[in-house]
Amino acid sequence: MSEKLAAILPCRSIPETVDFYKAIGFEVTFYQERPYAYAVVQHGAVELQFAALKGFEPAASYGACYITTDDVDGLYAKFRKGLKQELGRIPTRGLPRIGPLKDTTYGVRQFIMADPAGNSIRIGQPISEDLHHSPVPKEPVAKALHMASLLGDSKEDYAAAAKILDRLLSTEVPPRRASRP
Repeated sequence: MSEKLAAILPCRSIPETVDFYKAIGFEVTFYQERPYAYAVVQHGAVELQFAALKGFEPAASYGACYITTDDVDGLYAKFRKGLKQELGRIPTRGLPRIGPLKDTTYGVRQFIMADPAGNSIRIGQPISEDLHHSPVPKEPVAKALHMASLLGDSKEDYAAAAKILDRLLSTEVPPRRASRP
């Protein structure tokens, strides 16, 4: 017996969504406009399916999936190159966008992108045998940096991460006394 999983993600526009995935190197393997808009794109063994929903608002999307690979650096470079060619720039804000490639505190090198439908597509490669979050540091500055990093890496909640850092930076630190010889 063999199983295969294909995520079905929402979108507002099949043509816009398909164009995005074609730009980053996916192949369109199915495209239908009637009786309902539906498309399938594929990159290697990864298959993503999209269903257009009337009234769908991309900024409010909760659609997401995680793609594991053994070449995250190669995919990152390929996707950025495709977006640069298609859009004339590499979008880092709004929709669509592609975030930075980084090593996480939970042993994965990854990047997160959002397609025009607001779906969060995480692409990662394990870089450690231990895929658990590293322990929260005790020291206040290290703890704040750790927690802010988790919010950014895991939840893409950059506003909450910024609040943690703002709170850290606004904390008054008592002046150090000069040491005596």
